[in-house]
Amino acid sequence: MGKTKMEMFTYVSHVLALVSAILVLVWCIHFRGGLAFHSTNKSLIFNVHPVLMLIGFIIMGGEGIMSYKALPCSRDAKKLIHLILHAIALVLGCVGIYAVFKFHNESGIENLYSLHSWVGLGTISLYGFQWILGFTTFFYPGGTLSIRRSLIPWHVLFGLFVFILAVGNAELGFLEKLTFLESSGMLQKYGMEALLINFTAIVVILLGASIVISTVTPTRLQEKANNFDDI
Repeated sequence: MGKTKMEMFTYVSHVLALVSAILVLVWCIHFRGGLAFHSTNKSLIFNVHPVLMLIGFIIMGGEGIMSYKALPCSRDAKKLIHLILHAIALVLGCVGIYAVFKFHNESGIENLYSLHSWVGLGTISLYGFQWILGFTTFFYPGGTLSIRRSLIPWHVLFGLFVFILAVGNAELGFLEKLTFLESSGMLQKYGMEALLINFTAIVVILLGASIVISTVTPTRLQEKANNFDDI
């Protein structure tokens, strides 16, 4: 596939990112009552979690992955934008995790009992490690050319691995919340909210797939190989 076709996956990713953000906001605001860090209705505190995790880890993280090759600006500018987008994703992710811990603590619910929570903490820890390593190696103080050459394939591979973990864990989160709401009788299995949650989860899968495809195509990888001296 040529470069033009690969750019199409980037455009599709932008559209899917916008759609997924709208869907999760509709779910948490329209169906679940809104967002709040302080409320007598503790569910509003929880609602902050899926919104920030999706917009942070999945959308901002995905945009950060694509930005290095998709933006029409200098390499130094793209490197800075790549770094900033991932920093924003990391901050939003940390706030999102804080929100769910706050919800659990104020609601008398135990923490870290589910696979979703375990994978989530592991993912954000790996994300932070990846960001720090990338910052010190490719930005400041910066590694030698040989170190950067040897590290860049692993940086790309590890970054995609963490991103795929984030997408997979988002799916676990959707499933866990949907199962809880259905089993507690708070929503109908074939109601509009259940359909919205499932549809949002599918859009997130498609978003993750389009971002990965736009990044690991032969055209993209060859460009990275050809530009090693400029990294």
